[in-house]
Amino acid sequence: MTETRRYIAITGASGFLGWHLRCRLHASPWSVRLVPDEAFQSVSALANSIGTADCVIHLAGMNRGPDAEVLETNLHLARQLREALDTLPRVARVLFANSIHGQGETPFGRSKRGASEILRGWAERPDASFVDVILPHLFGEGGRPFYNSAVATFCHLLAHGEEPLAHAEGKVELIHAQRVASAFLDLAENESVDETVRICGTPMPVTQALDRLKCIDAIYRGGVIPELSEPLSLDLFNAYRSYLYPSYYPVSLRVHTDQRGGLFEAVKTQHGGQAFLSLTKPGIVRGRHYHRHKVERFLVIQGEAEIRVRRLFDDVVQVFRVSGDAPSFIDIPTLHTHEIANVGERDLMTLFWAHEIFDLEHPDTYPEPVILEQ
Repeated sequence: MTETRRYIAITGASGFLGWHLRCRLHASPWSVRLVPDEAFQSVSALANSIGTADCVIHLAGMNRGPDAEVLETNLHLARQLREALDTLPRVARVLFANSIHGQGETPFGRSKRGASEILRGWAERPDASFVDVILPHLFGEGGRPFYNSAVATFCHLLAHGEEPLAHAEGKVELIHAQRVASAFLDLAENESVDETVRICGTPMPVTQALDRLKCIDAIYRGGVIPELSEPLSLDLFNAYRSYLYPSYYPVSLRVHTDQRGGLFEAVKTQHGGQAFLSLTKPGIVRGRHYHRHKVERFLVIQGEAEIRVRRLFDDVVQVFRVSGDAPSFIDIPTLHTHEIANVGERDLMTLFWAHEIFDLEHPDTYPEPVILEQ
């Protein structure tokens, strides 16, 4: 018997949270329909894009811009979506990405509140299902500095050696976009949940968030992996180092030599983790997978290699040529598929380090080719 495929349609899939949601769904049983922004130009085009989706996750919206434009754009998108849903032969479950600012009186807050009311009105029809998902302040890999979040701006400036400033009175409630994406997936699968869900982050002053990122920056640039046992610390570190990639890597290590030979420090960490060695025959490629949260270091200590890395859903492959004759490491960014190839004529010896001990039940490893077929 052939299993019926389940579809999720995503509006705003090209945005920050949309990319993270696609990454989270990429290794799930769900099939994904991406609703292009231009589909909102007509109700029929929008309905065709949604098609037979079992669930619609509405992320499309305008966050910044002239007040009147922000207000009208977000309300217009909600109206178009409601009209499109009314034309479909089956009812889709709708999850709406609202904001903690939705209770405020800013144009953005009013637009979010109004869009929620429009979609909630659609859900009054029989068998309709609507969840208003109220989100705190999101951050993560791929966030646009000076647009998506203060964390994105701070990470961008630190990565470029600049000095970020924080407003002393500001407060944030931080949560990584991958954790929000996982929550959306849970809500899509749990149809008993209805009406309003408030996703909680970690509240703190903006100055504290900046101090934590400055500390991460100082420790990492000093050659040490910071403490990562707290989930927020891991999330901040992964977000921060994504802004260093790719120009910061590979990082050369200092080799200490004397009459006995040489020595270099492969990994220095406040956290722990697991290290292992591999031998790879000439012409062999290892990897071809990605991780959502895992911090992983590649360090060639013998032979010649190419480390190839591609961001999920992009087609640009970064290639790093590394050699055991000049030890240097690359810390693989999360949500990037990667591989290491022996391009030399002798065995390749590589030291791998991960911030966590490998768990066969929860490996955080998802197969994905690096080089896409043409």
